[in-house]
Amino acid sequence: MDQASAGTRAARGGWAAALRAAAPLSSPIMAGFVFLGVTCGVYTVSLGLPWWMPTFMAVAIFGGSAEFIVASMLPGAFDPFTAFAVTLVVQARHLFYGLSMLKPFQGTGRKKPYLVYAMCDESFSINYAARVPEGVDRGRFMFAVSLLNQSSWVAGCTLGGVFGGLIPTDIEGVSFAMTALFTVIFLDQWLHEPSHAGSVAGVAASAAALVVFGADAFMIPAMLAILVIMTAARGRLEPLYGSAGDADAGGADAAGCGPAAPEGAGEPGPVGPDGESAPARTEVERP
Repeated sequence: MDQASAGTRAARGGWAAALRAAAPLSSPIMAGFVFLGVTCGVYTVSLGLPWWMPTFMAVAIFGGSAEFIVASMLPGAFDPFTAFAVTLVVQARHLFYGLSMLKPFQGTGRKKPYLVYAMCDESFSINYAARVPEGVDRGRFMFAVSLLNQSSWVAGCTLGGVFGGLIPTDIEGVSFAMTALFTVIFLDQWLHEPSHAGSVAGVAASAAALVVFGADAFMIPAMLAILVIMTAARGRLEPLYGSAGDADAGGADAAGCGPAAPEGAGEPGPVGPDGESAPARTEVERP
């Protein structure tokens, strides 16, 4: 009984540490999400939809721009195929996010379905690039980031739905916070990556797609071009990035790993209540 209580207390402490680590990174996004969520709520109610509809969409869809599109379609004729097609095109970039997060999501246990569901642009940018503090479980950290971001969006949509037109909706300039966020993340990656080939390829492909397809339609072609370029150059880039990863394996790195285990370690422990394996048992050589 005492052992079970100790395990419960340790789990709660782990979640608290994950929330403390995630809060400073999520707080700027949360502030922007509240204001943008209010706008979404006010817009949805202005179309004649009930006050609870913005909250429902924030929980069930959590798609940002997709929610604006769905809200504009709901008052019209029932056309699920058009809604599906438009939403797929708008949110197609998440396919590339998912490919990038295959490895970080490994070993997250029962948290993985929510991490997949709640992966928006901003949560992806933090969870992919953040250096998790030593001693904090990366799966819990990513879960906390996603939960904080979605909670702020739900709160903003609810406020907008409840108060409707009573709240001023002129938030010009707030959306630039997201652009600034991605710029800072790109610069941070540039300073820490062992090779700039991937970043240069991404910028070049995006610029070319912007010129060819225009500002309203360049996103998907740019991502496809980046995917093709990086796939073609994979053989040359993998040794560069792989050697950097091996150099960081002995300490806390972008994957949130602690010090490397001694030789002979690695026997997995029992599965915990959240679906993760307990820390591996380490055999220490006796003198």
